[in-house]
Amino acid sequence: MKKNLVKEDLNRVISYILKPELEDQDKKQIIDDAVENFNDYVNPGWLKYRKAVSTDATFVEWRDEGEHFYDVYGQDFIDCLGGFGIFMCGHRNPEIMKVVRAQLDHQALHSQELLDPLRGYLAKALADITPGDLQYCFFTNGGAEAVEMALKLARIASGDGRWFISTVHGFHGKSMGAISVGGKDTYRTPYTPMVQQVQHVEYGNAEAMRTAIHNLKAVGEPIAAVILEPIQGEAGVIIPPPGYLKEVRKICDEAGVFLILDEIQTGMGRTGTMFRCEAEGVVPDIMTYGKAFGGGIMPITGIIARPHLWIKKLQDNPWILGSPTFGGNPLCCSAALATIKYMLEHNIPQQAKEKGAYFKAGLQKVASMYPEVIQEVRGIGLMMGVEFHSCELGYATAKGLFSRHVMTAGTLVNAKTIRFEPSATIKYEDIDMVLKKFQDAVADTAEEFAETENIG
Repeated sequence: MKKNLVKEDLNRVISYILKPELEDQDKKQIIDDAVENFNDYVNPGWLKYRKAVSTDATFVEWRDEGEHFYDVYGQDFIDCLGGFGIFMCGHRNPEIMKVVRAQLDHQALHSQELLDPLRGYLAKALADITPGDLQYCFFTNGGAEAVEMALKLARIASGDGRWFISTVHGFHGKSMGAISVGGKDTYRTPYTPMVQQVQHVEYGNAEAMRTAIHNLKAVGEPIAAVILEPIQGEAGVIIPPPGYLKEVRKICDEAGVFLILDEIQTGMGRTGTMFRCEAEGVVPDIMTYGKAFGGGIMPITGIIARPHLWIKKLQDNPWILGSPTFGGNPLCCSAALATIKYMLEHNIPQQAKEKGAYFKAGLQKVASMYPEVIQEVRGIGLMMGVEFHSCELGYATAKGLFSRHVMTAGTLVNAKTIRFEPSATIKYEDIDMVLKKFQDAVADTAEEFAETENIG
């Protein structure tokens, strides 16, 4: 009996996907189902958390295109959250979609045994667009998984290296190893003890890094790697001082320690160069990448490493590092190949640089008008953060933007800094529209908190 109900339910749900246009009764049913299913089968906390800074459950996203996404009723939102960096080429980029559809028509997943050529083509393309002698690739499915592979590679390639040095407020994902090198107590505390041989130092302080390495070596503790974000994203778009990454590279070289740069969010053109380390003139030993790597179409992440890390043990047993079932599958590789081609042909990094400068100048203009609300605007390319004097001010502004159909990264849990990470294909008229709505939202916030005397 229950199986019959499941079949009926699945037929109904799949009919929604197959319909070119939803009927009115479908739209209401989808909304009702979404609320019920999240409460009963996903996690009721999502409805409390409300990442969309909206208490209105009628906002259920259904369709996307370009720089916009739409709810089931067709309401249009400008996406300045960008999936925290996924949509560098826009939503459902037609040039990338065309390649993925063609690949799907002849193969989606591989046998796991024979050579799958797209993985090889993608690895070569990645080696060609990354700096220095970065060469050998390993493809994964999510950012945390890529970080896990980077940590494992550093340990096996270093021989006896066991310690990792990371930074306070750093973010590298939420799997056990990734969260161990992360630097936020919110994510770490519930899972302690974690990987024990991790030391955290102040981000942007090269001398703190030098001291940590010196002290560990002085007491006979072997170090595998330093892991850093070139710009701390989840921490609120924290940009290190000029020369910091170069100095850390120098420290690692002197100490014989590998350098892992986590470019999952900063890479693929986000900050105005294909990878942020290029702008700093630094070549890491291992680099992670992801988010925008699949063109906003397919999930694919991974690592690329310099040849000297690919030791004989890894060649004798290619599976010893890891064997993700879906890592580097043909469908995802086709998306990544099409994404790299699109980015090179349309100079996505340069677009991010130019549009980011324009966008940031507009945000700074609003900040100068409301210094009692906004503390600072910072960022590089299309990775920007607006820091408010309090979480309450940031949340009110993000909520005001959402009510004006602009999505940003700001939540009730942590909204002191809200991030703007739109696609590089965003039109200047859309940027102007967002800036006008941002000014209106900040003005409303200033008025609201001035009335309660909770501002400044």
